[in-house]
Parts: sequence; C-alpha cells; structure tokens
Amino acid sequence: MDELTWLDATAQAELVRSGQVSARELAEASIARIEALDGAINAVIHRRFEKALAEIDRGLPDGPFGGVPLLIKDLHAETAGDPQHDGSAALAAAGYRPQADSWLTARYRQAGFSILGRTNTPELGLVPVTEPAAYGPTRNPFDKSRSPGGSSGGSAAAVAAGMVAVAHGSDGGGSIRIPSSMCGLVGLKPSRGRITAGPWRDESGLSVHHVLTRSVRDTAAVLDATAGPGPGDLAVAPPPACSFAEAARTPPGRLRIGFLSTSPAGELHPECKEAVLAAARLLESLGHLVEEDHPDVLDDRENARRFMARWVVNARLGVEELGDLVGRSLGADDVEPLTWAMASAGASISGLEYARALAASARFARRLGSWWVEHDVLVTPTLGQLPPLIGALTPPADDPLSTQGKTALLVPFTTHFNVSGQPAISLPLHSSENGLPVGVQLVAAYGREDLLLQLAGQLEQEVDWARRRPTP
Repeated sequence: MDELTWLDATAQAELVRSGQVSARELAEASIARIEALDGAINAVIHRRFEKALAEIDRGLPDGPFGGVPLLIKDLHAETAGDPQHDGSAALAAAGYRPQADSWLTARYRQAGFSILGRTNTPELGLVPVTEPAAYGPTRNPFDKSRSPGGSSGGSAAAVAAGMVAVAHGSDGGGSIRIPSSMCGLVGLKPSRGRITAGPWRDESGLSVHHVLTRSVRDTAAVLDATAGPGPGDLAVAPPPACSFAEAARTPPGRLRIGFLSTSPAGELHPECKEAVLAAARLLESLGHLVEEDHPDVLDDRENARRFMARWVVNARLGVEELGDLVGRSLGADDVEPLTWAMASAGASISGLEYARALAASARFARRLGSWWVEHDVLVTPTLGQLPPLIGALTPPADDPLSTQGKTALLVPFTTHFNVSGQPAISLPLHSSENGLPVGVQLVAAYGREDLLLQLAGQLEQEVDWARRRPTP
C-alpha cells in the first residue's frame, strides 16, 4: 500500500475509478505514511483523518480526482470547521475555525479530493522558509537539516516525502515555486485571475493559489478542475484555447526561448547556474531556438523597492486581519519579531506612497511583458542558492531584519512575476552533487499556462524526475 502514495494523483484517481483500490484504502495509505514519517518532517499540523474517512464513507462527489488524498496549506484557503492558524500563535491560542469553505476548497471537494489535513506555513506566509514559532520548523525530506522552503513548505515536504501526491499552495512572491525547487516538485504559479481567491480575498494582487505535484499532468488536470472566476472577481484570466490537460500532452512546436544565467542579486550558486545552462542545452537539443537573453527590467532595483512597499503593507494588513479574527488588536508580543518589523514598516507607508508603488508595479509589468512580444518563454534558475539550513533565515528577536540580505540572495527570480501576474513554473530538472533538488523556472506571457504546460510536458519526457525520491 505504501507504493500507492508514490503514484501521481491522476494514476490514483484511475485506480479508484476502476475499482482496483477504494477511496478509503487510498486515504488509509496516506494516513499511515503521514503517521510514520511526519514526526521527523513536521509537515501536517492539523489532521482531520477521522473526518476525511467519514466523508469517504458517506460518498465523495464524482469528480476527476475522486478519492485522491489532498492536503491544504494552513494559510487562508478555508476548510469549514477545521483549525486555521496562518502560522500564528495568536490565532492558535484563539482556537480559530472558519465556518465555511473558500470557493477554491469547495472546488477541491467537488473534484472528489479527500482533504486529510492542513500543512505548516510561516506566519502569514511572509518568508521563504517554513519555521513558525507556533509549530516549529518543517524539514526537507531530501536533507532534514535543511528547509523545504516557504511559504508552502509543509505542502512541499508532504508531497516530496510521498505522504500525498498533491497539496495546495499559494504564491505571493514565489511561495509555490520556491518550495517546489527545494523539494524536487512541479510548482506552477498560475496567471493572476486564473483561480478565484473568493469569497474573502482579492485575486487582483500579488498572491495566487494552485498546487504542488510530482507530475506535469497532475498540475494541468488540477488546474482544469479549479480554474475560473467567482462572482465579482476583480481579475479574470483569459480562457485557454484547450484544456490544460490536453496542453500538457501536446508538443509545443519550435519556441523562441531566452535564458538568464546570472542573478539580479549578485551572487548565484554554481549549481543553480548549471541547472539553467543544462536546461538551455536540453531545450536546444529539442529543436527550440535558444539564446541568452532576458528582459532588462529584471535588474530594476526600483521595482524591488516598490515590491517591498507592497509586501510590508500586506504584512500590516495581515496582522490587522489576525486581530479581527482574534477579536482584539494585536501588538508586538502577539506575533513574531520579523512579522512585527514588517508590519511596522507597512504602517509607516502613506496612502500616497502605496498608490505610487501600485502605479510603479503597473509600469514595470508592461515593460516586462513587452519582452514576450518577440519571445515565447524565459528560462531562469528558480532560486539563487541551495536550500538553506534550518534556522539560517530565521533572525534573532533583537535584530529581526538581519537575514534579509540572505533572503534576497535566495529568491532573486520569483517576485517579478507576482508583480506582472504572468504564469511561471518551477521544474525539478537538476540535482546538486550532494543530491539536493535544484529547480528551473519557465515563464510565459500572461494567460499562457497552456504553453508552459506544453513545454513542461516535453521536458518531463526527457528528465525522469519521478524516480528521484528522498531516503526515509
């Protein structure tokens, strides 16, 4: 039964549909693996095993993923009646439980997924590692002394360890792609407005939702099951020409591909550089027109400053929203020092400064997007460094901003496309000499997830990443 959990979600669903395995047997296999492994990894912080088995016994909807186990990141993406703490000790102490599903989790249920629990995340999802004070660090299954990334680190670690085939994540600055790179997974950040964030959040900002998987076909098929706007959504991505699953099966033809092998932050780890150079060589061997070329605005330091203005205002808003859920205003003692430092910085930004940051983001997005007029895909390293050791990016309480320089070196490639709203996918195309996964990021024009999935499917046929599994 343990091998069941290593199948991708599409294969698991077919076994259930054909009657070879029951939904309960599949759930019990995942539950057994979580119970066996998670003590050392700390990925699944809220377990709803009995509720999930009872839902299976009552009958799941007849969707494309009927009976497939799923984990939800414990940041927004509400599941009715379950603990939701957003990485916050204050919300945990208050025992907060939402009373209704978000529209996205309702779509997961309608697709037939069996939700087994919720996964660890940093407080408010603000940092690229998963080490919240409330729940402790999640560890990378490939090297438990290292981080699985963040902020969807619990979800990534669970999928990489074979606990489930697919887990939900969200991405406001790289939070699907970062942990996908560190854990050897497929991680697609969809276009802005591709998946609704309703009914409580705005999908027109930096953050989007999707899943972390081990196969391109799972990433595509789950997108088919969950894409589309909700009533009143402020951003709506254009509909694709065909299903995303069909796109993942279709060769892309000859593409014009540019690649970037240097870091806007300066230092780039040699393994990350080699990952993108090897990807460029592979793409050229597949017949694509490949050249070292990239949008000049990726080096725009002013955009980085404007992004941080939006980020810290979002941090302040997050603390205010936590207070609303707890029922009182929160102070420095209620959140982690870095969260409070970011929220305090956000409180100091005026409405005019924030409006100017939004306007600058719009100008940046248009300048960035113009590169895709003459190109199809940009290829970059997903990260600038290998997965950091646990604690390396968690700052001391008396100097909460002291690790921001290291963070900038780690994530110099992902935030641009949260600003522009373009789709970007991290693929597990490379491994370091000591066996750590190293992802490569592919970026397409706005609304062109289909093209990314075509190219990702082609690369998956050439690189057998499914065979790479962490040792227990």
